[in-house]
Amino acid sequence: MTIFGAMTTAVTGLKANSKALGHISDNIANSQTIGFKRTETNFRDLVTFATSRNSAPGTVLAEARFTNTVQGALEAAQVPTHMAINGDGYFMVSERVATLDNKPVFNQIDYYTRRGDFEVDRFGFLQNGAGYYLQGVEINPLTGNKIGDVPGRIQIESDFIQAKQSTTIDYTANLASFPKTVVADANTPNSELMLDATFTNNPSSFGGDGFVQGQDEQLFLDRSLAGGAITTYDSIGNPVNVELRWAKVNNTANGAGQAGGAETWNLFYQTSTTATGTAAKWNNIGQAYVFNSSGVATPAVTSATITGLTVDGVSLGNITMNHGSNQVTQFADTNGAVSVTEIEQDGFASGALASIAVSDAGRVVGTYTNGKQLDLAEVTLVKFNADNKLRKLDGGAWAATQDSGEAIQGASGEIVAEARESSNVDIADEFSKLIVTQQAYSATTRIVTTADELVQQTLNMKR
Repeated sequence: MTIFGAMTTAVTGLKANSKALGHISDNIANSQTIGFKRTETNFRDLVTFATSRNSAPGTVLAEARFTNTVQGALEAAQVPTHMAINGDGYFMVSERVATLDNKPVFNQIDYYTRRGDFEVDRFGFLQNGAGYYLQGVEINPLTGNKIGDVPGRIQIESDFIQAKQSTTIDYTANLASFPKTVVADANTPNSELMLDATFTNNPSSFGGDGFVQGQDEQLFLDRSLAGGAITTYDSIGNPVNVELRWAKVNNTANGAGQAGGAETWNLFYQTSTTATGTAAKWNNIGQAYVFNSSGVATPAVTSATITGLTVDGVSLGNITMNHGSNQVTQFADTNGAVSVTEIEQDGFASGALASIAVSDAGRVVGTYTNGKQLDLAEVTLVKFNADNKLRKLDGGAWAATQDSGEAIQGASGEIVAEARESSNVDIADEFSKLIVTQQAYSATTRIVTTADELVQQTLNMKR
């Protein structure tokens, strides 16, 4: 029995090494496959009978051991919709099973993959090179907020976004403590103030509700500083240029006037480019900016509302000037100018979708013909408690099993845009294992031939 037991054990050894050879060949063949995870071989012995003094020949089994948690190298890609996961996680994908009425029909089972070479197919879905379709959560492009939290197949439609009227201008700047206007003279007290001129209509009347008449524009321009300009949009998407200017109306040396001699500025916008005579050309927004000796607004002005902002007859309604935490300051400036550090607005013209890309934040971003970039969807990443217990499928995909547990949203890995994860196969390591496996297989065959010779010798004893 021992001879036949040795032969049986040797046969199982041949099978086990054959299986290991199969894993090695699969690994080498897929060394260039995107997102491929190599398969290692675990050998496990099965004991027939064993005591401290006696043991019968057993068998050996070869089992696959997946390396899902071993990341492959990330390589740059030139395709804006390609992505890779740096760290833990899987893309959530679906499989198309048929096409009905020129529309794809999908399997309702969720699959998972690390293969991120996604591109837009003819239906507008993001499909990777193995044929699986990316899932994520839709985003409202106007608000940037997710619509729900249940992942679904990401479909990019040739959409058209309506115009959005401007409602907010984010604006921060520093106003020179001594503004070097056209008429300002450091040797002439109060020459930097707008109030030294005789305006037909006082544009900086207390409370800041004045305006500059067309006939007084040159007086105003000579006594104010440019504060930047920005293109805003009306309700139908027409561009409206809003030009801003700052005028200092009081200082600590000037005891009379607004705010009792405090450092005070007014902000104006151009309401008409053609106004003449007594018609309004520049409007005061109606907010006094008062600064202390440290150059900080007192009280703080985090925002101001421009009521009924109108430029050349086009009304934008009420516009909020948002100064944020940085606000508007008054520090010394050698140029004596207004330094605008931020000027942005929230409106845009209508536009058609021109292209899409994936950002490092894991969002599918659409670029429109109006130059606007809007988030359309957020890619869903999932993780498992036991990654290596997933069931392997074609095309680098995996299915959840009872041993792996259900998919858990919120993997810790990060998406890298315009990149791909290469195979985690090490060719040198595979060839080393190939040599060892070949030698083990050859040695096992010697056991079979030796056992066969012993059997033949036993049979010859009868002759």
